[in-house]
Amino acid sequence: MDPADLVTYEEFGRRFFEVAVTEQRVGDAIGAIAGEAFEMGPIAQGPGRLAKVTAKVRIMAPRVTRELGETITFSIRIPLEIDMVVDLRIDKPKFMVFGEISLRATARAAKPLLLILDVEKPRSSDIAIHVTSKSLRAEVVRIVGGVDAEIKRFIAAHVAGEIDSPESQQAKVIDVAEQLDETWTGI
Repeated sequence: MDPADLVTYEEFGRRFFEVAVTEQRVGDAIGAIAGEAFEMGPIAQGPGRLAKVTAKVRIMAPRVTRELGETITFSIRIPLEIDMVVDLRIDKPKFMVFGEISLRATARAAKPLLLILDVEKPRSSDIAIHVTSKSLRAEVVRIVGGVDAEIKRFIAAHVAGEIDSPESQQAKVIDVAEQLDETWTGI
Protein backbone atom coordinates (compact mmCIF):
# COMPACT_ATOMS: atom_id res chain seq x y z
CA MET A 1 0.00 0.00 0.00
CA ASP A 2 1.32 3.39 -0.99
CA PRO A 3 1.47 5.70 2.08
CA ALA A 4 -0.03 8.47 -0.11
CA ASP A 5 -3.26 6.41 -0.28
CA LEU A 6 -3.72 6.41 3.49
CA VAL A 7 -6.38 8.69 5.00
CA THR A 8 -7.34 9.65 8.54
CA TYR A 9 -10.17 7.86 10.28
CA GLU A 10 -12.22 11.06 9.99
CA GLU A 11 -11.65 11.23 6.22
CA PHE A 12 -12.51 7.55 5.91
CA GLY A 13 -15.76 8.06 7.86
CA ARG A 14 -16.84 10.96 5.69
CA ARG A 15 -16.00 9.09 2.48
CA PHE A 16 -17.85 6.05 3.80
CA PHE A 17 -20.99 8.13 4.33
CA GLU A 18 -20.75 9.70 0.89
CA VAL A 19 -20.47 6.25 -0.73
CA ALA A 20 -22.98 4.47 1.51
CA VAL A 21 -25.76 7.07 1.53
CA THR A 22 -26.53 7.65 -2.14
CA GLU A 23 -29.58 9.10 -3.85
CA GLN A 24 -30.46 5.63 -5.17
CA ARG A 25 -30.26 3.96 -1.74
CA VAL A 26 -32.25 6.73 -0.06
CA GLY A 27 -34.83 6.61 -2.85
CA ASP A 28 -35.16 2.84 -2.41
CA ALA A 29 -35.56 3.20 1.38
CA ILE A 30 -38.16 5.97 1.02
CA GLY A 31 -39.99 3.96 -1.64
CA ALA A 32 -40.14 0.99 0.73
CA ILE A 33 -41.46 3.20 3.54
CA ALA A 34 -44.05 4.95 1.34
CA GLY A 35 -45.28 1.81 -0.38
CA GLU A 36 -47.02 1.75 -3.75
CA ALA A 37 -50.66 2.45 -2.93
CA PHE A 38 -53.19 2.85 -0.16
CA GLU A 39 -56.89 3.54 0.18
CA MET A 40 -58.56 6.01 2.46
CA GLY A 41 -62.13 6.35 3.58
CA PRO A 42 -64.89 6.56 3.67
CA ILE A 43 -64.25 9.68 5.75
CA ALA A 44 -67.16 11.91 6.80
CA GLN A 45 -66.67 15.49 5.59
CA GLY A 46 -68.42 18.81 5.16
CA PRO A 47 -71.32 20.45 6.98
CA GLY A 48 -73.03 17.89 9.19
CA ARG A 49 -70.36 15.42 8.04
CA LEU A 50 -72.88 14.11 5.50
CA ALA A 51 -70.43 13.64 2.63
CA LYS A 52 -68.32 10.48 2.57
CA VAL A 53 -64.94 10.70 0.86
CA THR A 54 -63.09 7.65 -0.45
CA ALA A 55 -59.84 7.64 -2.37
CA LYS A 56 -57.33 5.33 -3.99
CA VAL A 57 -53.80 6.74 -3.75
CA ARG A 58 -50.98 5.55 -6.03
CA ILE A 59 -47.46 6.46 -4.97
CA MET A 60 -44.81 6.78 -7.67
CA ALA A 61 -41.03 6.32 -7.37
CA PRO A 62 -39.39 9.05 -5.28
CA ARG A 63 -37.01 11.56 -6.87
CA VAL A 64 -34.08 12.26 -4.58
CA THR A 65 -31.47 15.02 -4.67
CA ARG A 66 -28.45 14.76 -2.34
CA GLU A 67 -26.76 17.83 -0.91
CA LEU A 68 -23.25 17.45 0.51
CA GLY A 69 -22.32 19.88 3.26
CA GLU A 70 -21.54 19.71 6.96
CA THR A 71 -24.20 17.00 6.95
CA ILE A 72 -25.51 14.95 4.04
CA THR A 73 -29.10 15.95 3.38
CA PHE A 74 -31.69 14.90 0.84
CA SER A 75 -34.59 16.63 -0.84
CA ILE A 76 -37.18 14.00 -1.66
CA ARG A 77 -40.15 14.43 -3.97
CA ILE A 78 -42.76 11.68 -4.11
CA PRO A 79 -45.29 12.00 -6.94
CA LEU A 80 -48.76 10.62 -6.35
CA GLU A 81 -52.08 10.18 -8.11
CA ILE A 82 -55.43 9.97 -6.36
CA ASP A 83 -58.81 8.82 -7.65
CA MET A 84 -61.34 10.30 -5.26
CA VAL A 85 -65.13 10.06 -4.91
CA VAL A 86 -67.27 12.30 -2.71
CA ASP A 87 -70.55 10.52 -1.90
CA LEU A 88 -73.20 13.20 -1.32
CA ARG A 89 -76.02 10.62 -1.22
CA ILE A 90 -77.71 12.30 -4.20
CA ASP A 91 -74.59 12.52 -6.33
CA LYS A 92 -71.08 11.04 -6.36
CA PRO A 93 -68.69 13.52 -7.99
CA LYS A 94 -65.32 12.06 -8.96
CA PHE A 95 -61.99 13.84 -8.80
CA MET A 96 -58.54 13.10 -10.18
CA VAL A 97 -55.74 14.50 -8.06
CA PHE A 98 -52.11 14.78 -9.09
CA GLY A 99 -49.69 15.77 -6.40
CA GLU A 100 -46.29 15.63 -4.84
CA ILE A 101 -45.04 15.16 -1.31
CA SER A 102 -41.85 17.05 -0.40
CA LEU A 103 -39.70 15.54 2.32
CA ARG A 104 -36.29 16.33 3.81
CA ALA A 105 -33.94 13.76 5.27
CA THR A 106 -30.52 13.83 6.88
CA ALA A 107 -27.97 11.02 7.10
CA ARG A 108 -26.77 10.70 10.70
CA ALA A 109 -24.27 8.58 12.58
CA ALA A 110 -24.98 7.13 16.04
CA LYS A 111 -23.39 4.84 18.59
CA PRO A 112 -22.23 2.15 18.53
CA LEU A 113 -21.91 2.10 14.70
CA LEU A 114 -25.29 3.04 13.24
CA LEU A 115 -26.18 4.83 10.03
CA ILE A 116 -29.57 6.54 10.39
CA LEU A 117 -31.74 8.20 7.77
CA ASP A 118 -33.62 10.88 9.73
CA VAL A 119 -36.76 11.75 7.72
CA GLU A 120 -38.75 14.83 8.70
CA LYS A 121 -42.52 14.43 8.90
CA PRO A 122 -44.38 16.44 6.27
CA ARG A 123 -46.83 19.21 7.02
CA SER A 124 -49.83 20.02 4.86
CA SER A 125 -47.74 22.80 3.30
CA ASP A 126 -45.28 20.13 2.06
CA ILE A 127 -48.01 18.60 -0.12
CA ALA A 128 -48.70 20.14 -3.53
CA ILE A 129 -51.81 18.99 -5.40
CA HIS A 130 -53.78 19.73 -8.54
CA VAL A 131 -57.42 18.63 -8.44
CA THR A 132 -59.53 18.11 -11.56
CA SER A 133 -63.15 17.09 -11.98
CA LYS A 134 -65.52 16.62 -14.87
CA SER A 135 -68.53 18.61 -13.71
CA LEU A 136 -69.45 22.03 -12.41
CA ARG A 137 -71.22 20.41 -9.45
CA ALA A 138 -68.03 18.59 -8.50
CA GLU A 139 -66.08 21.87 -8.61
CA VAL A 140 -68.66 23.51 -6.32
CA VAL A 141 -68.42 20.57 -3.91
CA ARG A 142 -64.64 20.83 -4.01
CA ILE A 143 -64.61 24.54 -3.17
CA VAL A 144 -67.42 24.57 -0.60
CA GLY A 145 -66.20 21.39 1.08
CA GLY A 146 -62.56 22.49 1.32
CA VAL A 147 -61.57 19.26 -0.43
CA ASP A 148 -58.04 20.43 -1.37
CA ALA A 149 -57.04 21.27 2.21
CA GLU A 150 -58.52 18.03 3.49
CA ILE A 151 -56.56 15.98 0.94
CA LYS A 152 -53.31 17.69 1.99
CA ARG A 153 -54.05 17.19 5.68
CA PHE A 154 -54.87 13.52 5.23
CA ILE A 155 -51.80 12.76 3.09
CA ALA A 156 -49.50 14.56 5.55
CA ALA A 157 -51.00 12.58 8.45
CA HIS A 158 -50.74 9.29 6.54
CA VAL A 159 -47.08 9.85 5.60
CA ALA A 160 -46.22 10.94 9.17
CA GLY A 161 -47.80 7.71 10.42
CA GLU A 162 -45.77 5.67 7.93
CA ILE A 163 -42.55 7.42 9.01
CA ASP A 164 -43.32 6.45 12.63
CA SER A 165 -44.30 2.84 11.85
CA PRO A 166 -42.10 0.06 13.30
CA GLU A 167 -41.23 -1.16 9.77
CA SER A 168 -40.13 2.34 8.79
CA GLN A 169 -38.07 2.79 11.96
CA GLN A 170 -36.28 -0.45 11.10
CA ALA A 171 -35.72 0.57 7.47
CA LYS A 172 -34.15 3.90 8.50
CA VAL A 173 -31.39 2.35 10.65
CA ILE A 174 -28.46 0.31 9.35
CA ASP A 175 -26.26 -1.37 11.93
CA VAL A 176 -22.91 -1.17 10.15
CA ALA A 177 -21.13 -3.40 12.70
CA GLU A 178 -23.76 -6.11 12.20
CA GLN A 179 -23.41 -5.83 8.43
CA LEU A 180 -19.61 -6.15 8.71
CA ASP A 181 -19.95 -9.20 10.94
CA GLU A 182 -22.26 -10.84 8.39
CA THR A 183 -19.94 -10.19 5.43
CA TRP A 184 -16.47 -10.51 6.98
CA THR A 185 -14.92 -13.79 5.91
CA GLY A 186 -11.42 -13.22 7.19
CA ILE A 187 -8.22 -13.34 5.23
